[in-house]
Amino acid sequence: MLKFIHFAGMKKSALIFSVISLFFFYGCFHPTEKKRASRAGPASTLTKQEKEQGWQLLFDGQSFKGWKALGMDSIPSAYWRIENGVIHKVARKKVKPLPGGNLPQSCDLMTADTFLDFEVAFDWKISPAGNSGVKYNVSEGMSVQHGSTHALGFEYQIIDNINYPQKLGPLQHTACLYALVPARGALPHPAGEWNTGRIVFQGNHGEHWLNGKKITEYELGTPHFDSLFQKSKFHIHPDFPVKRYGHIVLQDHADDVWFRNIKIKILNK
Repeated sequence: MLKFIHFAGMKKSALIFSVISLFFFYGCFHPTEKKRASRAGPASTLTKQEKEQGWQLLFDGQSFKGWKALGMDSIPSAYWRIENGVIHKVARKKVKPLPGGNLPQSCDLMTADTFLDFEVAFDWKISPAGNSGVKYNVSEGMSVQHGSTHALGFEYQIIDNINYPQKLGPLQHTACLYALVPARGALPHPAGEWNTGRIVFQGNHGEHWLNGKKITEYELGTPHFDSLFQKSKFHIHPDFPVKRYGHIVLQDHADDVWFRNIKIKILNK
């Protein structure tokens, strides 16, 4: 009997040691998972180094200060909310209809300020089968002129590549320049998990980054880009590809999408 108890105690000790070792091994040799865990909490703040580098917050984590509705007098709270330091674009199917049965008017959310040469970074999370985007080089006047409360501008595509109900082409995948330049080697985290996007727009040069990797690159004013533009659905808007001081825009699409840690750095030529 005593031998059995001793043996059981040894087995229990070995089991505990194995579990501890497994946790230690996982923590040491799975840095990707550790990085994912570090993204769990929103933090609309800048580090000392980021401030020294010239980064500025576009979203303070608490209010829509510095933002406005595109083509509307106020931001429709039925669609745009701030929850625990995160901007949540509410899915259309979750919005309560008006007494007449119609849904409230929706709109894109845009910065009050405009920017010419910049680097903008943001965290984003899409719902399963969801679709959205971040737009830039946006003229509110040009967008409204075409009778829309949705931005007409360059778009960093955000979409659930795997579960979207329609077949996606190369000009529709996450991190592409929507309808213009394809994404190359994009590996977004699954729907419901946070990703980090980055847009660089300086001179005639543009870049889209996803989770630390450059995915899309283009040059405005080149024969190649002009050819892509003429083949796109935007070709009916001759001023669309013209570089301008433009707004940064969070797209109002039909699906749930979340944004946080939105910041910008002004670039000098």
